[in-house]
Formats: sequence, structure tokens, C-alpha cells
Amino acid sequence: MAALALCAALAPGLWPAAGAQVAPRAVPHAVPRAVPHAAPRAVPHAAPRAAADGKPVVQLSAKEAGKGGSLTVTGRGWRPKALLTLLICGQNMIGGSNSCANGDGRATTTDAHGAFRRKLPVAEPPKPCPCVVHVATVTGAAAAADAPFTVAGHPVAPLPREATGGRLAVLAQPRLAGSSGLLTWFGAPAQRELTVTVGNLGPAPARDPVFRVGTSHGVFAPKWEEQQWRGTIPAGKKARIRLPVELPAGAHGDYLVSLAYGGRTLVEQPWGVGRPWGVTLFWVLLCVVIPTAVFRIGMALVDRVRPHRRDRSRRRSTGRGHAAGRLHGTRTRTKDRTAHDGSTDGPGTPGDSGGLPWFTPDTAPSTTTSTERPTSKGSA
Repeated sequence: MAALALCAALAPGLWPAAGAQVAPRAVPHAVPRAVPHAAPRAVPHAAPRAAADGKPVVQLSAKEAGKGGSLTVTGRGWRPKALLTLLICGQNMIGGSNSCANGDGRATTTDAHGAFRRKLPVAEPPKPCPCVVHVATVTGAAAAADAPFTVAGHPVAPLPREATGGRLAVLAQPRLAGSSGLLTWFGAPAQRELTVTVGNLGPAPARDPVFRVGTSHGVFAPKWEEQQWRGTIPAGKKARIRLPVELPAGAHGDYLVSLAYGGRTLVEQPWGVGRPWGVTLFWVLLCVVIPTAVFRIGMALVDRVRPHRRDRSRRRSTGRGHAAGRLHGTRTRTKDRTAHDGSTDGPGTPGDSGGLPWFTPDTAPSTTTSTERPTSKGSA
């Protein structure tokens, strides 16, 4: 009886302990069920978020590879049917395309949905890493995207510090002011003025900043030219700068004007240059005028040579006439002289043969020879 009473007294205390042991077992079953449902929902929302921002996306098949290897670059969110360039650049491309392996780059065209897939050979850029795979458009609206990449065995160095006191940024869309003149139509260098509004985001003023203006045509790297802007941009202020831009003589087509400062490319502005049709017209006229001039010169030479031939012919004919006249005069004088000498002779004398001037006195017939006609037989 005492034992039963003791069990009855301890029973209410044992039931809460049993309930406490059961509760912890239910919690771990609930947590695992909630986690797998949350994980799949977070993954599919990552890609649409990048597409919703309107920025192009670049993905690499490998994050690291050595020189001589290759990797596959894929992208989406680009403009449909756009021409792109793929480059491996060092120093995060803060120095522009001069820090990229331009000789080993590749070009590709996006499909109708703005996506692409292209293999890119791994090459060592001229600048040390950190490196990126830089993808940018060639024509049309400017767009670019970078993906971090490590070139195995390539040296790594910290990024260079900005040497200037100010940190400039472009605040408005640049503009190329100016127009082409008549000389440009005949092949003179096209000139424009790049107008950009920049702001100083650094803590120190920028005094007499030196900009780099580059011009590129097609897929070629830009040709840079340093130009210094005279003036001071205080910290937190903005200023409008104007820099001249000039292309080589006879340049035409689609060009890209780039503005860099402090090792960074600030802005890029497309520039369409018309063909110098005046040069084409000049060559067409040259091809017509030169043959005509040569023909006229040849005809003039022929006309100047012909009169000499006529004069020679006239001289020859005149000389022949004079010779014939002299011969005829000689014959006439001889005939007259013979006739005059034979006028005293009687009939049948040698004077009757005065019409034969070719006879000389030595060969003339003898005067003793009878010139009378013989009588016929039976005549008296």
C-alpha cells in the first residue's frame, strides 16, 4: 500500500518530462522541411534580377586557366545582332585597352535574343593581374561587362593609385561640336571639338588636368593623344571642358572617340565620318583630262612636223623645176645659136639642122655631101 501511494504521488511529475522530451524531436523535423523549400526559391530569382536591371551579363566556364588554354564565355542581355569583342585585360582594365591582350581577342555576334557563346584562348595581358574578361560592343550604343578571371602563372600586382589630386567623373552626355567644310570633302582631316561636363568627386582640387583623347576605327585599338586642359576644378564642383579631336587625312567610316583620365576611360562617343567624294571626283577628272591632254599634245607635235615635210616637198619640186628650166634654156640657147650660125648657108646646108641641138660641129654631116633628091628613071 505504501508503494502504491508513492507511485500515485510521483505520476504527475513524470508526465511533463515526457512531454519535454517529445517536443525537441518535433523541432528538427520541421526545420529541414522549411530549408529545402527556401533554397530553391532563392536560386531562380538571381538570373531574372540581372535581366530586369537591363545590364548585360557575362559568365565564364572557368575562373582560372593557364596560358595556351581556353575558356568558354557566355552572355545574355545584350542588344540583338550586336558585334562584340572579347579580351583578357590586366589591372581590371583601368588603363583601357592598352592593358589587354588585343592580339588574342575574339569577336562574336549576338543572336536574336541578345545571347552569345564563344571560346576565348587564354593569353597573358601586358599588365599584371587582377585580370578580367572584358566584353564590349563595337558599333552602336556603347555597352560593356567584365568578369573576374585569373591567368595562372601571370604576375599579380596591386592596382596603381590615382596620381592626381582630384577624381573626375562625367556628369552629362558628351557632344562632338563642329561640322565638315569644303576641304574635308576633298580629303582634308576632319576636326571636331569634344565637349564634356565633368565633376570632381575627390577631396582635392584638380589643377590643369591632363586628359587622353583616343580615336579608334572598327576593332582596332584607339590611338591616344595627351591634351592638357588649363584650369582648376575644385572638389565637389563641375566644369565644362572642350578638347579638339582630329582624324587623319582621308579618314571616313565609323569612329569612336574615347576620353581617359587618371588611367580610367571616362566616356566614349561614336563619330560617323562621311566619305570624301571630292577625292573620287578629282581622280575621275584626272583620268579624263590626262588622256585628253596627251592626245592634244601629240596632235600639236604632228601638226608641227607636217609643215617641214611639205616645205621639203616644195623645195624638191622647185629644184626639179629649176633644173628642168635650166636644161630647157640651155637647149633653147643651143638651138637659137645653131639656127643663127646656119642662116647664111643655102638650102641643104648644115644650117637646116639647127633644130637638132644634140649634134656638135664635129659630128654634124659634111657640107660636101649632096642633099639633092635623085631623079627617078625616065625623068628629064
